[in-house]
Amino acid sequence: MTIPNRRAVAIAGHTGDTATAAAGLAGDAAVRATALGALERLGKLSDEQISTALNDDDVRVRRRAAEVAAAHPAVDLVPTLSDTEPNVVETAAWACGEHESNRPEIVRRLIELSADAAEPLVREAAVAALGAIGDPAAVDVIIAATSDKPAVRRRAVLALAPFEGDHVDAAIERALKDRDWQVRQAAEDLGRTQL
Repeated sequence: MTIPNRRAVAIAGHTGDTATAAAGLAGDAAVRATALGALERLGKLSDEQISTALNDDDVRVRRRAAEVAAAHPAVDLVPTLSDTEPNVVETAAWACGEHESNRPEIVRRLIELSADAAEPLVREAAVAALGAIGDPAAVDVIIAATSDKPAVRRRAVLALAPFEGDHVDAAIERALKDRDWQVRQAAEDLGRTQL
């Protein structure tokens, strides 16, 4: 079969043409990334295809694979949390939050990213994932993130929702006085503090 172009693959994902969508996996990077989305839309994307795409040479394909992996909890995203491209790591962290898996290696890597990732978007996604997972081992790094950049602070405050304790309440109380109004709003939205 001739390798279809990106447009044909995208259309295939909306018209039930699994063969054309699958053929796109052999195309150039843009076509491969589109094929992943098309096959996912059709309910025909396998965990093995996602795992293969997570190791693709092109960042666009790896990022798209991490994105669709969110609906595939059996796909191991731990290696992708160490990808060389921050936007792939960010997407993989988000997908881990969607999986809500508290496998120790996932929690450990998300904690590392929350504390040490150079890119704020990666720290933000990792903190959000830790909040979604709700593993108690993450509480300290989430509280520490309430002192990060504004977007990370907002996400960290919301990530505290599943946790309890005086130190959690104290972090939320501090967030109510944050200089960023969205951080304050996030703390108010938790509705835990006594005003």
